[in-house]
Amino acid sequence: MSLYPPLDVRVVTPRLELHGATDELLERLAPLVRSGQATADPPPWDDPSSFYEPDPDARVQGWLRGVWRGRGTVTPDRWRLHFVVIVDGEPVGMQDVIGDEFDSFGTVETSSWIASDVRRRGVGTETRSAILHLAFDGLGAAEAHSEAAVDNAGSNGISERLGYERNGTSWATHQGKPVLGQRWKLDHGTWEAGRRDDIAMTGVEECRTTLGIEVPPTR
Repeated sequence: MSLYPPLDVRVVTPRLELHGATDELLERLAPLVRSGQATADPPPWDDPSSFYEPDPDARVQGWLRGVWRGRGTVTPDRWRLHFVVIVDGEPVGMQDVIGDEFDSFGTVETSSWIASDVRRRGVGTETRSAILHLAFDGLGAAEAHSEAAVDNAGSNGISERLGYERNGTSWATHQGKPVLGQRWKLDHGTWEAGRRDDIAMTGVEECRTTLGIEVPPTR
């Protein structure tokens, strides 16, 4: 057990596990960031923008600072939980869940990256399923949002397969250039109708207390 409960959260599916992003796990994940596997096509949004640093050491250091900054921003209305994706005992990427004005609206945003050499094997879909289980069943979210470039077939396909509905478009920057993004949303009722019974979680109650969520609300 750590001194920071969000680091103790685990979400386990038959195919993979999400572990709170401890420094030990980040150190094991760093070679993938250093080698550029986090930014291979299709590239993610500029979050974290450090992924596009040409110097490998600066890339890793900027990425770590972003994770540590997220750990330190924890209030009832704004928090970000970082998880390392573990497949067959090895870290292969990250999955985050962000609560912005969560105490008012119960909405979360998800963000992820998977190493380029394990993509197109269903890992992204399984990772998103795991974080949605935590968001809805563990944290009591009312709605989950996601966004990807309109031409990012992989990410948009995951959202469609998991029952999200299209929620308009918006502009964002990618390495300083404008990119049109497809917005998606999934409400609790739709998720509940197709919820899985083979996903387990640990450490969630203590994490809720840290985030200022006293009990999972009924939304």
